[in-house]
Amino acid sequence: MNPQTQAAPARFGLRRNLLRPDDSERAHDVAYIELFFDLIFILALTQLSRHLFDNQSLLGALESAVLVLAFWWIWIYTTWATNWLDPVRLPVRGAIIGLALIGLVMSTSIYESFGDRGLVFAVSYVTLQLGRTGFVLLAVARHDRALHRTHLRIFVWLTVAGTVWILGALLPLEWRLPLWGIALAIEYLSASLGFRVPRLGKSTADDWDLSGPHIAERSALFVILAIGESFLVTGFAFVDQDISVDGVLGLLVAFVIAVTMWWLYFDHGERVGSKAIASASNPGRLARLAYTYVHAIIIAGIVLSSAADKEVLKHPNAAVSVWTAVTLVGGPVLYLAGLALFRWVVARELLISHLVGVAVFLLLFGPAFLLSPLALAAMTAAGLVGVAVWETILRVHTGTDAPEAG
Repeated sequence: MNPQTQAAPARFGLRRNLLRPDDSERAHDVAYIELFFDLIFILALTQLSRHLFDNQSLLGALESAVLVLAFWWIWIYTTWATNWLDPVRLPVRGAIIGLALIGLVMSTSIYESFGDRGLVFAVSYVTLQLGRTGFVLLAVARHDRALHRTHLRIFVWLTVAGTVWILGALLPLEWRLPLWGIALAIEYLSASLGFRVPRLGKSTADDWDLSGPHIAERSALFVILAIGESFLVTGFAFVDQDISVDGVLGLLVAFVIAVTMWWLYFDHGERVGSKAIASASNPGRLARLAYTYVHAIIIAGIVLSSAADKEVLKHPNAAVSVWTAVTLVGGPVLYLAGLALFRWVVARELLISHLVGVAVFLLLFGPAFLLSPLALAAMTAAGLVGVAVWETILRVHTGTDAPEAG
């Protein structure tokens, strides 16, 4: 960060330096207020799963994909902001609480975002994006020239995308999905382009001076949050029906899938990523690819699996529909593919176990329609357990770092 060497001669902005101190433990710590902000996403993720479950069609899947990616973008942008700004400072803490309130409004509108609450969703989304970026602009204007110019570029791109978000909510419903898809593409592509803006140039990886350990820990905590959301969806579905053998088996299968997802991420992969970004000469580049983009695939896989768990509990012995097969098989496929890509990006490790698991799940899609949802879920759970056992045995056999406590 080095705010003293990058100080800008700006006459506006906050005089108080709100950047994280380099010479303090707070440079890398995750603050409790950040975890408070994450609580909003428990509601958001449950509503995303509900939307996906109640809209079992290609259109519903595309709508859910837009919503998942939008919420991930909100979360990761806010995580980057609190990576630079010190959450212990009262102005930063107040801003996070304000963002959480807007996020709460946005979360309550998810389920009807492609219905009557589209404008509420779009306005709250754009307000959160621009509000957070505007606050960072004011906070760093006098203290970090490179960071200020970067967020000025981000603000320009988010304004363009925000216009499309609002337009999509105001026009007839058939325009909403394509326009929101365009708005989301603008936001995602802008980061890969370095937020290039005429006269302002582009941001380079050197401008993204950040705390790698903070980004890694925050991302890991969000994975925990997403897995925890799957327990909520499964638990509510289970208690909403009479106790039966199929229901108990469905609950156990969902538990095994969730535990295995946790194991695959935290037994070794999370630590590999943390060490890689902590020792990286250019942590900004690694954080942008491994934690900003690749983790979106991992989270999407968890959300898809939670919707599949609910389907299994609701209709354990029904005929397997295309939607059921896609969610039951597609969730683990996305999750394993995301983990494999993550490990390749951070450590150049090619996880054969994960790639074989993806191939097996894709092959399983063929005979899936001959099975019941419960049987298909049991097979996907067995497949995930097989991949986890394979990787764990390999780690123990090769003497790779032992898992840490917890």
